[in-house]
Parts: sequence; C-alpha cells; structure tokens
Amino acid sequence: MQSLFLQQSHDFPFEKIAAIDLGSNSFHMVIAQVSHGQLRITGEFGEKVQLAAGLNDHILDDESQQRGLDCLSQFAQVIEGMPPGSVRVVGTNALRVAKNRYDFIGKAMDIMSHPVEIIAGREEARLIYVGVSKTMDHGDLKRLVVDIGGGSTEFIIGHQLEPFLTESLHMGCVSFRQRFFPDGTITKSNFQKAVTAARLELLSIQDDYLEEKWDVAIGSSGTIKAVFNIVKENNWSKKGITPKCLKQIQKALFSAGHADKIDLPGLKPERKPTFAAGMAILTAVFECFDIKLMDFSPGALREGVLYDIMGRYAESDIRERTVNYMLSQYHIDTEQAKLVTHTALSALAQVKEDWGLNSISSEDLLRWAGLLHEVGLGISHSRYHKHGAYIISESDMPGFSQQEQQALANLILRHRRKFTQSLNFKFTKSDQQDLDRLSILLRLAILLHHDRKEGDMPIFTLKADDKHLHADFLPGWLDGRPLTLANLQSEADYLSAVNYTLTFS
Repeated sequence: MQSLFLQQSHDFPFEKIAAIDLGSNSFHMVIAQVSHGQLRITGEFGEKVQLAAGLNDHILDDESQQRGLDCLSQFAQVIEGMPPGSVRVVGTNALRVAKNRYDFIGKAMDIMSHPVEIIAGREEARLIYVGVSKTMDHGDLKRLVVDIGGGSTEFIIGHQLEPFLTESLHMGCVSFRQRFFPDGTITKSNFQKAVTAARLELLSIQDDYLEEKWDVAIGSSGTIKAVFNIVKENNWSKKGITPKCLKQIQKALFSAGHADKIDLPGLKPERKPTFAAGMAILTAVFECFDIKLMDFSPGALREGVLYDIMGRYAESDIRERTVNYMLSQYHIDTEQAKLVTHTALSALAQVKEDWGLNSISSEDLLRWAGLLHEVGLGISHSRYHKHGAYIISESDMPGFSQQEQQALANLILRHRRKFTQSLNFKFTKSDQQDLDRLSILLRLAILLHHDRKEGDMPIFTLKADDKHLHADFLPGWLDGRPLTLANLQSEADYLSAVNYTLTFS
C-alpha cells in the first residue's frame, strides 16, 4: 500500500495533473495540462461502478469492490509515471459510510501509486463549488449550486469564488433507487414517496438557504446533466431546466413504467436504472427552494479537485486559511504557537533525511500541529490535548481530507503525556511510523518552550537513526534551565515505552 506521505517536495507547476473521483455511482478521472496557471482538459474517463449498490449494512460487498478495482486498473494505465502530488484521488459518500472502506482503499492504493483520500460531505460541497465557479462566470450574482450524486446531494450558496453555505445530505440516486425503485418499476406512488422522503431531508437546510437567497440556480454532475441533456435534445427550454420540463420528464417516466422502458431522447442507457430516483430528488429540490430555472455547469467535483491541486502549491491553499481561522476561533496564543512551530520545523530539517520525512505532507502536518497544538485549551487545561484532538477530528476543516484531519488529530493528541495514546483510526504501518516521528519532534519543540519565554530560542543539533534521537545543546545551556532538563528526562521515559530512546547533552 502506498503512503499518505508519499508526496515529494518540488515546485509547481506540473506539466500534467489529474483528479480521480471515486463516486457512489460512477468513478471518473480527468487529466489536464497546466500552462501559465490555466488548465486545459486533455482527457476524461468514467465508468458506472455503482459502488453504493454494493453496500449492505454499511459493508461493501466483494462484487462492488471488484468493479471499482477493475475501473481503477484502467485509470492506473493512464496516470502511470505521473509524479506524486500531481494526482489526487478522492472518495465520497459510499466510502465515507462503508465500515470496510480501508480494505478497499488498501487494494486501490496497491493498484495506483497515489494515496486515496476520503473527503467529508461539506468538503465535497466546497470542491464542487470551486469547480463550478472556475468554469462559469456569473459576475456579481449569488449562486445556488446543487449536485445530485449516487449517495449524497450537495448544496452550496456562494458569490464569485467564495462559498457561504455548504451542506451534504444523505440522499442520492443510487440509495434512492434501492429504497423506492428496487426492481426498476416506476409508478406515481413510489415516485411521490421518493419526492416526499427527499423533502424531509431538505427540511434541515431549507430555512437557512431560503433566508440566504440567491440570484441563479446551477446544477452539476450526473442526474442534472442527464435532465439538462433531455431538455436540450427535446427543445423543451432554451434557457435551462424549468418546473414544466420536470413535469414532462415525469410524464414520460410514468408512461414507461419501468427503468428499462424509459424512452427519452438525450438519456444515455447506463443512466436509466438510477434516473427516476435522481429525478425525484431534483423535483423535491425545485419544490422546496421554489426554483424557476436551473442552468447546468460542466465543471464540478473533478474540476474543483484539479484547481485545488494548483492551490496547494500557491498562496491560495485553503488549508492554510482553515488553520488561520482556527487560530482565531479558539483564541490560541499565536506567539507561543509560532515559537513551537519554528523549533519543530528546525528539528525536522535536521532529521528528515535520516528518518525519511522528506515529503511536503510531513512538513505541512508538523507545521499545522505546532500552530494548533493548544486548540483544546479553549475547553479546559485539564486533558486539553484530548480536547484538541477531538476538535480537530470532528470539525469541518475546508481543504482537509479525513485522513489529513485524523493525522493532525493524532499529532495533537500525543503532543504531551503518554506517547502510547491513539485514536480509533487505521493508518498504514509506514504512515504510523512517520506520525510517531513527527510526534516526537513536536513534543521536543513543546517541552523546549515550556517556560513560554518569547526571546529564548533553543540552539541545538539533532542526530537520528531508526529508533534513536540525540539532541546536542550549546555548552551550559541546560545547566541554567532545570525545568527543561527535567522535562527532557521525563520525555525519555515516555518514549522508552514505544522503544524509542532520547539522549541529550
């Protein structure tokens, strides 16, 4: 299995980048050339894997996993040789809810030399909005963006490049097909039941979204793309999707009576099994939000991921904004955080070759952990490392994958007290070793600044091998700092519990 820390340090731009979306209904890949900060799509690939159809009691069955792996084997041929960091693979709702998702991810990462990231629903919504806003210009108008997927539906209100509201609801065309159209039969009764169920889901966000208001409604991805193509093919509207268009499509569905018998010009055969379910969700959205017209955006999640790759190598990395927001939100002592971070990164620079911590991901995680290690103090000083880990693991953190959040929470949990503390999260053996070593460097930096003296920067050299770290301080420096000396001795005891040795002089 490939490591989350695989990404190597190098400057952007890449000549070519790729985004792979492991959706609940379909797997998609888009390849783009990058020139002067602009993207040019050079290849698009997709397959109806229907991963969510293989979910039983939140367990992915072998057949659905194999369909996904077969598809990824084809994708792997296209991205073979692309450097680490130039490809992002994101998993959405089906992998979010699957209890055995890491079994599938492990197999997937054996096929592709790029890590698979599971993204939270609101992060998926943010990336969808990035894709829409980068491909459609609505000037000063506020947008409502709706994306109906296989297992979830995302809703975003934003202005220009900035989203205001982001939500992800647990309803999609695959899950609704299984609930309301399991054998493909389509009647007014089961269609209306699906619409009612979708409206009940929408109740949780309806008031907030109607209060925020918007100027234009935009749809993206599978179901809405299919509806838009049908409307266009039948010349039912020149501007986009209207309530009247939906009524005409519903009439055709009821007339067909079964998914296999749907006869709508513009509808692809592979879309038929899930189309009635997606239409029911879209009908509920139109009714709840009183939408009179919806346009279609060709850009969505995959395009958003591409632009996010570019942003991570520029000043626009959304993750940096998220960390800065949390520094302010939780009233963290920024001067202390900066001192700890500076010392931790100095330590990393000295041992990264010996400990194999050369990746951008390692440096980023250590920096963010240094800045946020006291985030839990806003709750209580007692066990604040545990409070901090909970905040990081459970918060909506735009730009972060679930694995990145859990890795960051792991570092914050273990920055003090027993080193053997752990979260209920499965890391690869290689990743866990990297996290152990980053934790040691963070702990060392924190104890060297335990006295919280701003002008007192420790000067030291580090040497590391497999399970040993030696710190060499300026002659006499520790003699005048008995608290630091005691903390180092205590730290050596903590680390010995996990077979690491810390020596100092």
